[in-house]
Amino acid sequence: MLVMKIENTTAQMRKGILEFCILSLISGRDLYTSEILEALKKGKMLVVEGTVYPLLTRLKNADLLQYRWEESTSGPPRKYYSITPAGKVFLSELQQAWSDLNKAVNAITQNKK
Repeated sequence: MLVMKIENTTAQMRKGILEFCILSLISGRDLYTSEILEALKKGKMLVVEGTVYPLLTRLKNADLLQYRWEESTSGPPRKYYSITPAGKVFLSELQQAWSDLNKAVNAITQNKK
């Protein structure tokens, strides 16, 4: 018998919306990776660096993000990410898709007649 584990399902849900969360964070202001990780952690999105770095690279390669290097007073230079015009359009589409999905899930799960 197959036993479903809530942790596995929850992890899959998080992975599915991580791009949306990262683009949303960066749309507010330019951020470096540690700030992104801290904001995700604060928002209870439990992710590790090994998940975020490849995702940032993928978003950059898709022209949704860009980055610049900035000197730091407390260590090596930092890579600050910013959202591109294409990233803003994609984020807007993700916001609409999330809204539609959220409404659909609520309609299904809260209307159990």
